[in-house]
Amino acid sequence: MTNNNNKNDDKSWLELEVQDSMDEELEMEIDDDWYPDELKALKDINRGPSIDRHVYFNELHRLQGELVKLQDWISHTKAKVVVIFEGRDAAGKGGVIKRIMQRLDPRVCKVVALPAPTKREQSQWYFQRYVSHLPAGGEMVLFDRSWYNRAGVERVMGFASKKQVKDFYNDVPEFERMLTRSGIILIKYWFSITDQEQQLRFMMRIHDPIRQWKLSKMDLKSRVKWEAYTKVKEKMLKRTNIKEAPWFIVEGNEKKRARLNCIDHLLSQIPYEEVHHESITLPEREFNPDYERSVLPKELYVPEKY
Repeated sequence: MTNNNNKNDDKSWLELEVQDSMDEELEMEIDDDWYPDELKALKDINRGPSIDRHVYFNELHRLQGELVKLQDWISHTKAKVVVIFEGRDAAGKGGVIKRIMQRLDPRVCKVVALPAPTKREQSQWYFQRYVSHLPAGGEMVLFDRSWYNRAGVERVMGFASKKQVKDFYNDVPEFERMLTRSGIILIKYWFSITDQEQQLRFMMRIHDPIRQWKLSKMDLKSRVKWEAYTKVKEKMLKRTNIKEAPWFIVEGNEKKRARLNCIDHLLSQIPYEEVHHESITLPEREFNPDYERSVLPKELYVPEKY
């Protein structure tokens, strides 16, 4: 592939660098908006009014700037933050987590998405495998699904007995109170989508080879058990909505609005302040007039096809 002249040739290196930093979000949006011919008949599903792309990108960039300030505050004050993202399969949890993490330092803000428990973990105290991922001072942890698996997928799919679920409902309020008493800021989100919207998103994944990895056999089974999930969801929200760690429901049918609303709300739940930083000056590098850069063998280089 040859390098062709294009409109980018007239831009300065600075303009191109800024553009490149923004393109990652654009790439994600293009991926979100793609759909195959087989789904064109479903594209008129009513999601409510869509948000203007220009407004969306401007607001997202502004909110991500605030997330960086939040990160600095967490690191500076040694705060401990846990954010739980729950919801049906394909409800948009992963999308908002991506946008939260996009500009943040993964050493400060971490994502936890645990696989199915091993036999050893199944024999442990139920909360044990989650406790090991809780934040230390100066960290924020985002749980892409959490201990609420017991009240959701484990309950519906029969992986947990009635007694285990009953014990969970008795234990989880006190467990979360223990977390908040220890100084952890605990915030819980439930992403809500309609039956039709989940059907559309599952169909998108079925017909898109780039997304098929997102669709597991368990996801397909969960689609069949929509009503069962609705019942356990309603019970879960009622039984575990405590003052110390209430639930917040995010309307998720329109992805862009859901992301902005969730991030904006998250920022409002934490009393962060902007942390003052000393001005940074790039130091002069050492210069040795006798140094000559070695010429490396050509075969070490990646071919420049683009």
